[in-house]
Amino acid sequence: MSRVTAKRVLPFLLLAAVAVISIFIPSVAMFDDGKYSAADMTFILVAAALVFLMTPGLAFFYGGMVHRKNVISTMMKSLVAAGVISVLWVVVGFSLCFGDSIGGFIGNPTTFLFFKNVVSSVPQLQGASAPLTIPLLLFAVFQLMFAIITPGLVVGAVAERIRFTAYVLFIVLFGLLVYAPLAHWTWHPNGFLFKMGVLDFAGGTVVHISAGCAALAGALVLKRRKSHIEQKEIPPANVPYVLIGTGLLWFGWFGFNAGSALAAGPLAISAFATTNTAAGAAGLSWMFFDVMRGKKPSALGFCIGAVVGLVAITPAAGFVAIPQSIFIGVFAAIVSNLAVYYKQKSTLDDTLDVFPCHGIGGMVGMLMTGVFATKSVNGAGADGLLYGNPSFFFIQLKAMLIVVAYSFTVSFAIFKFISLVLPLRVTSEEEELGLDTTQHNEEYAGQLHASTAVPA
Repeated sequence: MSRVTAKRVLPFLLLAAVAVISIFIPSVAMFDDGKYSAADMTFILVAAALVFLMTPGLAFFYGGMVHRKNVISTMMKSLVAAGVISVLWVVVGFSLCFGDSIGGFIGNPTTFLFFKNVVSSVPQLQGASAPLTIPLLLFAVFQLMFAIITPGLVVGAVAERIRFTAYVLFIVLFGLLVYAPLAHWTWHPNGFLFKMGVLDFAGGTVVHISAGCAALAGALVLKRRKSHIEQKEIPPANVPYVLIGTGLLWFGWFGFNAGSALAAGPLAISAFATTNTAAGAAGLSWMFFDVMRGKKPSALGFCIGAVVGLVAITPAAGFVAIPQSIFIGVFAAIVSNLAVYYKQKSTLDDTLDVFPCHGIGGMVGMLMTGVFATKSVNGAGADGLLYGNPSFFFIQLKAMLIVVAYSFTVSFAIFKFISLVLPLRVTSEEEELGLDTTQHNEEYAGQLHASTAVPA
């Protein structure tokens, strides 16, 4: 078998092997729902579905901003993560994140291998102070949705030049080597960041900083697009797609943040309110900041700002009060807006500004949690800098620096490794023709309409 043929066959053979092994995994009785809260189960089922909706929302958000010839390839890369991570999560991903802790750094891969002990359920995770009010299976499904969207966020930075097969391999390696350790450190009761007192309500470090730093690493390894070198301005393929995507993301984010309370109670309501408030404030902040600098108010500006606000409030949603979420949204949008401005003056080709928006936005959110967190909102949290506890702010700062360093270093190594075993980047000819045609043999209808349209 030639090397080229092996590369084509190997993905299917790996999936087939997993499918065959799954036949021999013994079936177990379903959990007894009598010991769980029906209200909490209903709430988290809905929240999990909302978080999943964010993945097609992200596909629309990114797909609307790239060149017409790359719409399908960009959207496909976001959605394919749902397939790859769903299988990986059942086999070993959940176990690495929430299995019995190995030194506070990673979960034992055999604890929940092929969802062993998940369906029949144990009342609580190792080291947890109280049992869950929902089945462990539901907790695992809810957490799966976070794991799905995280590698999808990276797509925006490497869009229009990364090969589809290389990106699929990136999803696998990122999920195992970056996402799983960070989730274990931060959310497992025995994780070392958790024990250090770090607060990340819904994924500022685990999701957004990790994806933002991976995006930066990918942009550096893949280098610049030809259009970026020639400083060609690429018009968005479909601004209404961006608006639809923003609406779906905003809607789904209520499940993302409010659902992270893991119960239908006052904390979920507070997280819901802070999420919506920060998003609205950030969208306005980005748009008005642009107007102040002489630009016209744009749909793209409001949409990008709203997403930055959602990113920034994510780690803080269940720890800060509603009024302070306005400041978090406004401040995060200004910081990310300036980061985008200075990035555009550099040679960094982060196609859709993933690092300035998700990476920087996540960092701002972690630090603002250190400033505005209060036990009056969440007694299980901590008081922040504003409430006389500077030590907690420095815990958040330390955790942020650790996660940034780890995420960037390992993601950079992953992209370099992939470049050694697979062609990472499309050829210049394929880049010129567009990835929709060259990677998928499909074409976005809007491209045809654009080429045949008669000027008004």
